[in-house]
Amino acid sequence: MPTAIGPREGRGVGAARKGRSRAGRNHDATRAVRGGAGACAHAWKCAEAMKINQDTVLRGKKVTLVPYTAAHVPRYHQWMQSEELQRLTASEPLSLEQEYEMQHSWRDDTDKCTFIVLDSGRWPGQAEENSMVGDVNLFLTNTEDPTLGEIEIMIAEPSCRGRGFGKEATLLMMAYGVKKLGITKFEAKIGQENEASICMFKKLHFKEVAVNSIFQEVTLRLDVSEQERRWLLEQTKHVEEKSYTELKQPAGALAS
Repeated sequence: MPTAIGPREGRGVGAARKGRSRAGRNHDATRAVRGGAGACAHAWKCAEAMKINQDTVLRGKKVTLVPYTAAHVPRYHQWMQSEELQRLTASEPLSLEQEYEMQHSWRDDTDKCTFIVLDSGRWPGQAEENSMVGDVNLFLTNTEDPTLGEIEIMIAEPSCRGRGFGKEATLLMMAYGVKKLGITKFEAKIGQENEASICMFKKLHFKEVAVNSIFQEVTLRLDVSEQERRWLLEQTKHVEEKSYTELKQPAGALAS
């Protein structure tokens, strides 16, 4: 689902969509095989984690993260008809059929970890599709450094922006990446005009490390030292991890 960012949460609106972004920014492009046995072992670990992610729910105070399923696609497709979101995420418009194909690909790819962001005040309780506010993604595509994850966040619902949803969703994903995927470094690539998003990531201890004038984006980075790890886990100690299958509502439950 999203890329260039990684995130461009600016007031909530997220990063460019990886896999559906402008030419030259596609993280699904062919990559050289490097890294040796260490990288292979990490890739195996990530693949296992992605399978676990398919039934993982992370419930915070403001947002709940759930796996991206086919039942989320119609609402997601509706979001991506917005010219504003297409611009902010550097995305090309897709047909509904293409969106379903994209969801299927993202579900199976082992170098991506994707969650749909739900409003915790609505779900469980209301229909899941009516509780969707955005998505958060982690990309594990650096074969030379498999402990590096590129993170991005999109809060697509205008009424949910500026309410801390993006910040909590980002923290939940970061903690999941550190605990489950062995991530020790995060990067976020954000459009230079997206000052709110840049500010949010700096509040999460990210530092600006590069500016790309061609793509007009800023790269921010966070190295997860032991001190940063303790801070991150403290910020997310309230999070509950549950089974998606068990939480899905009997009426109108979403199918994978």
